Amino acid sequence: MPNQSIVIAGYSETAIAFKSGRTAYDFAGEAFASLLAATGVEKDRIDGLSVTAPLSECANPFFAVYVTEALGLSPTWLNYGAIGGCSATGGVARAASAIRDGQCSVAVVLSADAPSTYWGPRYGGFRFEFQDPTGLMSPPAAFGLLMSRYEHQFGLDYESLGKIAVTQRSGALLNENALERFKKPLTMEKYLESRMIADPLRLLDCVMFCDGGNAVLVTSEATAKELGLEKMVRPTAYAELTNVNGNQACPDITETGFAQVAPKVWAQSGLGPGDIGCFQPYDDFTIAVMMQLEDFGFCKRGQGSDYVRDTDLSHRGGVPTNTGGGQLSAGQPGLASGGLNLAEAVRQMFGEAGERQVANTRAALVTGIGVIPYARNWGTSTAMILEAV
Repeated sequence: MPNQSIVIAGYSETAIAFKSGRTAYDFAGEAFASLLAATGVEKDRIDGLSVTAPLSECANPFFAVYVTEALGLSPTWLNYGAIGGCSATGGVARAASAIRDGQCSVAVVLSADAPSTYWGPRYGGFRFEFQDPTGLMSPPAAFGLLMSRYEHQFGLDYESLGKIAVTQRSGALLNENALERFKKPLTMEKYLESRMIADPLRLLDCVMFCDGGNAVLVTSEATAKELGLEKMVRPTAYAELTNVNGNQACPDITETGFAQVAPKVWAQSGLGPGDIGCFQPYDDFTIAVMMQLEDFGFCKRGQGSDYVRDTDLSHRGGVPTNTGGGQLSAGQPGLASGGLNLAEAVRQMFGEAGERQVANTRAALVTGIGVIPYARNWGTSTAMILEAV
């Protein structure tokens, strides 16, 4: 992101609920209204909108357009993000480009979903002959294969995965928006006793689909000041990759897109792992957190188990990771989940995280993961570095 004048100048997040009985439109409206209330920006100043495609409305190709009607907006720039958990960070990057190009001046990146109330998608891929007949019809099964391969190559300490789950649960206990059923401590014993879902993947290695929404406000620093906004963070680096090793028919599925994305964001920002005050990685499964720690250089590839075991990942530790509980312990609001990690990063950098506030608010790293096709690594990888203004 070569132009450094773009900022995120506000965020909002709804409480996460299970089987809320509400729609994605409802959560989108709540998140949008909360964002306007938090920033004091008038609705008519919003002329750009990026909307994440939700699981609960995936049969509706015009969802983003209908959201503008529901919110009473007439944007001059509209983006419909269909890269899953990457859509929030990807939406910020696309909004930044639109603002630089003069297509809009004040954009909202809005994500809302309600898959625990209404399940809309049918998981599949272009390799149907390999996918459905073998029973691989959901992300846990695909991540089970990924974990098995990782363990075969590098070895895997399940207590290290358990530490990720336990530590993130401690963050959720301090998060008022976390799912109510997750607001109780998790022990290593409970983690290890949780049932197998797709061997070697346990129940507590997985997220739980819930309902919720979130939003961030993206504009130029000059416009933010004009609007009277005092708190802001600057997205100084962004990189994205879809279908890693796509030219290989049988790639190593433990090679993620982050291995290529990470060097780009470090180079763009001039920062390194030691400069990051909080790490908010997309965490649909514990193994994804561990592999990202490796790919972003916190440790070497294959050394994730040892690193997690020896590192304090809590908000008081050396590498505060998913400080609000992440999706694993706050709940995964469908494809709005990428915005959950992003909102927590902005909250931390604004100094508004309360009891879970980290000490270093100079920079944060946020990632996204989108889908996991059969016999491949996840489909899209995004990373964004936020720095204090």
